[in-house]
Amino acid sequence: MSSVPEVTCRTRSKRLPWFFAGAGAAGLVLAVARLAMTGGVPDVWVFAGVLLVPLGVGGAHAAVVRMHADADGLSYRTLLRRRGARWEDIADVRVYLRRGRHGDIRRVDVVTRGGPTWRLPLPVSPSAEGRAAFDDTVEALRALHRRHGTPDADHLVVVSASTAGRGAVLPAVLCVLFLAGAASAARFVPVVAETKLAWESAVPCAAESSGSGRDCLTELSAVIARTEVDKGRGSSYLYFADGRPVDRLAVSREGAEGFEAGDRVELTAWRGQVREVIGEGHVWREHFPAAGEITVIAALCVLAAGLSGAVIVQRRRGRRLPADEVLPSSAPYAGALVGTAVWALPYCYRHPTLAPETAGDVVWAGLGSLASLALLLQAWRATRVRTPGTDLATSADTSPDDEDVFLPARFLESTDYNPNGFGTHIVLGADGPAVTPHPGPGRFAARPVSVRRLTVRTVRRPRGGDGDGVPRSWDVAELDDEGTQIRLAAAPADLARILRAITAAEAPVGS
Repeated sequence: MSSVPEVTCRTRSKRLPWFFAGAGAAGLVLAVARLAMTGGVPDVWVFAGVLLVPLGVGGAHAAVVRMHADADGLSYRTLLRRRGARWEDIADVRVYLRRGRHGDIRRVDVVTRGGPTWRLPLPVSPSAEGRAAFDDTVEALRALHRRHGTPDADHLVVVSASTAGRGAVLPAVLCVLFLAGAASAARFVPVVAETKLAWESAVPCAAESSGSGRDCLTELSAVIARTEVDKGRGSSYLYFADGRPVDRLAVSREGAEGFEAGDRVELTAWRGQVREVIGEGHVWREHFPAAGEITVIAALCVLAAGLSGAVIVQRRRGRRLPADEVLPSSAPYAGALVGTAVWALPYCYRHPTLAPETAGDVVWAGLGSLASLALLLQAWRATRVRTPGTDLATSADTSPDDEDVFLPARFLESTDYNPNGFGTHIVLGADGPAVTPHPGPGRFAARPVSVRRLTVRTVRRPRGGDGDGVPRSWDVAELDDEGTQIRLAAAPADLARILRAITAAEAPVGS
């Protein structure tokens, strides 16, 4: 690809974009003309014209968008912007991967030296069908960059949601929103507690002041005219004869199903609203949430904010890593938060103010806090960024040499011993390493690995370009297969055993 003179990307067909652009222009003319004819009063034609305007803007953008790269540098233009840079001012050309509803969406990022990072409008790979053309375009851009500039990375950098180069803006926003929700819920705890206590302690109104007091109970008689039961999650309703004392009352579905038309009921009103309906065989009472329920909601918001905070912490810990290096999973923090929820949520429900009332509550809160601290420390230790390859010399193989051992591992490239990437395990034993599509037992469908052709180059942590098939806890070994670079991924200890088997087979060749 080093002989590629230039690369140009634009919309494949301009007929449809220009059609939309014309429709948008016609819609704008229609809206202005109708407003002039009606004296500024909008009608259906004005709204129809306005609806066509965004369609025209999108069509015009698709018609003029263009990306061009040649020996002089790289540039792009859109409907409202033009930008360009020389190759010596560009540090790297990367692939930005975002999860879409129907697959991964790939874009190209251009990292400038000492400046911002651009996201090119083209090329875009919205699905697997356009992946080959996208990859060819990216490789052509990188070939131009290697020829006319000095790239910082010697490989294609792929930035995804799990890599160190992904920003922490979304987790930070979610963390702030959850904390705001927790604060809002906490503010309602005293109000909810006061309301529930007032309802439970309310007494019937005195005869001379019936209906005038807000905190006393007013007894009323009524007749059910009809019921309306909602089969979904909406409110059900009770309708009263002659619209007295109210036309209808929103109740739960179970509350509406217990009454029938013609039932005589007794109503209890409190603070200007009907709170209780009593019939011969059924009673409905309005549910007043307990203060503990609101505190539990606030606690759940804090725990959710803690999970977003864990993602932010992980990205801060990996800020010095290469942009495409995969960060350890935040799952251990999620486990610590779940363990915290086991003791904290029941405590919050029983103690809405979080203040312990007895010595047992103090022990409960104290032991729970210590357990949560231990879980968080364990999560911090489990999510540290490991140095790859440290287990190669220390791991021990305790299995007999003549016994087959199946290890989860996969070659990331298709080779003669891994056609179409079918292998999921590597078996070690007296017959030498082999790739198998199953975890054993037996070497059915096994393909022997040509270990004498392989040379171990380096061991590293997973990168964004390795794909989703490589777990975050695995390592990746880069091997040379007679001049072709291939990758082998496995858990660190398993990878060490496989590499020892490969290097052991290399020894006779050099002797």
